[in-house]
Amino acid sequence: MGVWAEGLYSGDFAMDLRAAIGAVARLPFEGDRLLEILCETESGAANNPKNEDYSIFWLVVADQFAKRGIACKRLQEVALAIINGGTDLEVHKMLGMPGSSLARRQKMLLALRERITEPAATAKPRTTLKKPQPLLMNLGDVLVYPTSRGQCINSYFASKEKFRGWQQDGWSAALVVDHGRAFDFLAWYRPLTITTAIATKPIPGGLRSITPWVLRRPGTCSDVHFKRMELQKIARTRLKADKIVELFGNLKPGTYQAINDISIVNELSVGPERLKWLQLGANKALYERERSQHIIISDLSAIVNDFEPLGATVGNVDK
Repeated sequence: MGVWAEGLYSGDFAMDLRAAIGAVARLPFEGDRLLEILCETESGAANNPKNEDYSIFWLVVADQFAKRGIACKRLQEVALAIINGGTDLEVHKMLGMPGSSLARRQKMLLALRERITEPAATAKPRTTLKKPQPLLMNLGDVLVYPTSRGQCINSYFASKEKFRGWQQDGWSAALVVDHGRAFDFLAWYRPLTITTAIATKPIPGGLRSITPWVLRRPGTCSDVHFKRMELQKIARTRLKADKIVELFGNLKPGTYQAINDISIVNELSVGPERLKWLQLGANKALYERERSQHIIISDLSAIVNDFEPLGATVGNVDK
């Protein structure tokens, strides 16, 4: 949280939280359940009054719920207690906010209290998901995709031509080792990727010869992102579930990524441009830290059975 955060959304935490609320608000749940989800996601700020983001959490959520017409009595009570008790102003005063800025923040808080107390009656009904998001990738799917110095296509750009400096010079491959739906609605995926891009497009028969592979963090993937990254399914295999647990442990689900809509594009780039901590001469401290978070396997046969070739598909949906 910034020291001079006079506005409710002046800090990065508030901005990120607003985006997360937008995603959570799409779930077809009542306000109390939505608040529980947000509290679980940001437990440090939501549940610890001594956390400097505590008041920010409750005030931002209260503001967003009021604007979206989402009723939640507990949320209203906590937010009003923070405003009326001066908790938020006290925190900012301790952080060194000058009197003039405190006065402006107080004015903002009074306006917020009015919105919370009397939510807009004209708020548009929120649009919620009518059914779970489709799974574009299934367990055991093998995908290949073009790279530029190991970087996959940035799917936040409308086309790869707008991604400055990106010029295909290789390929990478990914194996889906975990997936799910947060709260039975928001889809997420966890890939295992090769560590360094190769010159030729991988084929099912050559996958076992590519080594090593590294476990990546979960991420989301809309149909638009799938197509922009030019992901192609080339094979599917049955994973050895017992070996997955033995090598990777009990994998943490991608709930956080699903709520915050963190795309899988962040986890598909490989060397030489990314995963530099794996390269010879890398900083030892960096290597040890990253190595503890990214499990590497040298033999793909340890976790997979035979590969079943598939026709290259883009945006193929598994229900």
